[in-house]
Amino acid sequence: MPLKDLVQAKTRLAGLLSPSERRALAQAMLEDVLAVLTTHPHIAGVTLLSDDPCAHLLADSYGATHWRESTLGCSGLNAVLACASRRLLAEHAQPLLVLHADLPLLNAGDITAALAARAACGGLVVGCDRHATGTNLLCFDAASMPSFCFGVDSCARHIAAAQAEGIVTRVLHRPGIGLDVDEAQDLALLLARLGGVASGRTAALLEGTLLGARIGVALASLAGYDTAGNTEEVS
Repeated sequence: MPLKDLVQAKTRLAGLLSPSERRALAQAMLEDVLAVLTTHPHIAGVTLLSDDPCAHLLADSYGATHWRESTLGCSGLNAVLACASRRLLAEHAQPLLVLHADLPLLNAGDITAALAARAACGGLVVGCDRHATGTNLLCFDAASMPSFCFGVDSCARHIAAAQAEGIVTRVLHRPGIGLDVDEAQDLALLLARLGGVASGRTAALLEGTLLGARIGVALASLAGYDTAGNTEEVS
């Protein structure tokens, strides 16, 4: 799981959140994802890829491994993920999951569904974002490791690259995988859905708090952010 420096996280939310609030949100979402992964019965280990000064402490607190990106001998998200994936697949026989750290609604069922989809297709599973354009999760083994294409239209690019290499692909649409929080509309949708989340760091930060209330007021003042009309396909 790659993680940007938390100090620089979520800059597209700068109009709504202060730097310290953006860091707190990014860390809360990361901890929620770590909690899901490290307690899942079919996840043998979790590796956090980050040069953030506190990343090793966060990894340690959840029993995860921490690798500094700078030790991998490459730069850029796609190159870092390729280096780390090759190393992990060489050391472990299990299929590998790659996913983002800003998935606050992720749950154990999402991970189970991704692993089951990979077992069924035997190739690459692409968990897309709620717009079905970005990629929030990949699941593969050594034979189906993709050419990493994170960036604009990464979902279609991951699929096309895999198919060009003869790798069977399956696209997974799930609300817990689909909602990554980068922009104001994502945050509005998250606030609308947190009522169904019983626990978690993100819920504790935003649900029924002064920060959550302030964000809600700010979002309500922005035209065009209608959370009621957002739906997602579940498969």
